[in-house]
Amino acid sequence: MSPTETDLPPEPQGRVLIIAGSDSSGGAGIQADIKAVTALGGYAATAITALTVQNTKGVTAVHGAPMEIISGQIAAVLDDIGADAIKTGMLATAEVIETVAAALDEGGAELIPLIVDPVMVASSGARLIEESAVAALKAKLIRRATLVTPNIPEAEALTGLKIEDVDGQREAGEALLKLGARAALIKGGHLDGPQVIDVLVTRNGMRIFSRPRIKTRHTHGTGCTLASGIAALIAQGAPLDRAVEEAGDYLHEAIRRAPGFGSGAGPVNHGWTLANSSGAGR
Repeated sequence: MSPTETDLPPEPQGRVLIIAGSDSSGGAGIQADIKAVTALGGYAATAITALTVQNTKGVTAVHGAPMEIISGQIAAVLDDIGADAIKTGMLATAEVIETVAAALDEGGAELIPLIVDPVMVASSGARLIEESAVAALKAKLIRRATLVTPNIPEAEALTGLKIEDVDGQREAGEALLKLGARAALIKGGHLDGPQVIDVLVTRNGMRIFSRPRIKTRHTHGTGCTLASGIAALIAQGAPLDRAVEEAGDYLHEAIRRAPGFGSGAGPVNHGWTLANSSGAGR
């Protein structure tokens, strides 16, 4: 007997188009993005910009996708499934950034919330963006971003400011707003202290999110995971500040429940929400 509509699970809510690179280890990049969006109730579609050969110990090779394949993936998703939010991650070159921006314009994505994670360096220390691409990132994507989510080194590279405390995070956020972003989340994991402090700066002011620091090496893909979590919640209609708070709480617990894989910067437990709902989990 065929199941009735009421017997079927509910359709995923909140379509997120993720434009980023693939991580063969599954902890960061497209793989982390899909897991985070799914764990928070959204539907993930993707446009892959690059293949990376990597594990928890580092990145050993990167192979960029052809420009027509990148733009084609974006067009295919927007023309059919559509998107309620768009999240960008690894965009390694100025050409890739310009291709993505043009594809979003051609796809009529001007009104779709855009979350820009300015991926520059992997947790292992490998650089994932060319120096010449930083200017393109600022000119083509940050200027149109609903939210940009840099960590401290990324925020310093984008603004030219030295960030040593919350005041520095606020100043960097304000500088990113001057570049055109509607909001900036300056993540504080790279600063010292017993608390990890993230600072959300919008045109209406500033909000601080503080969580106890978890002493662990398992932080691979945390930036990808947080940005995608925020995108998933925004795609489901959550206001920005609530999306940032809830995605941050989700990531904090995912770090706490990290499975311990790998001998380097290990992945977090993206699926803890799903395991928890079934009574399983660590």
